[in-house]
Amino acid sequence: QEQLVESGGGLVQAGGSLRLSCAASGLTFSRNAMGWFRQAPGKGREFLGTISRSGTNILYADSVKGRFTISRDNAKNTVYLQMNSLKPEDTAVYYCAAHSMISVVLPTTPTQYDYWGQGTQVTVSS
Repeated sequence: QEQLVESGGGLVQAGGSLRLSCAASGLTFSRNAMGWFRQAPGKGREFLGTISRSGTNILYADSVKGRFTISRDNAKNTVYLQMNSLKPEDTAVYYCAAHSMISVVLPTTPTQYDYWGQGTQVTVSS
């Protein structure tokens, strides 16, 4: 059974950093593009970025470009989200997701992803 488990969330002061991890099991990790999303209370799920199967190609949302970095370790079946210069508006539940279809264009919408983690809370205090 496919499973994604996020970890690394927590409470941090504005300007601080966190690194989220997402460990995958039950799927061939290296054959999946991986994405990160977040959802704040009362808002929709927001795309943050995605990384290709090999890790060669990465796409970021403008809202996090330059502050967030996505990476993956296929040997460990894990994808990471390094978050720097955090702001109170970054407060949300953060999700990783797996996209199993082979495609030229990296997926950026939630409906393009097949498997989701349960989410991890990130709270940034001012």
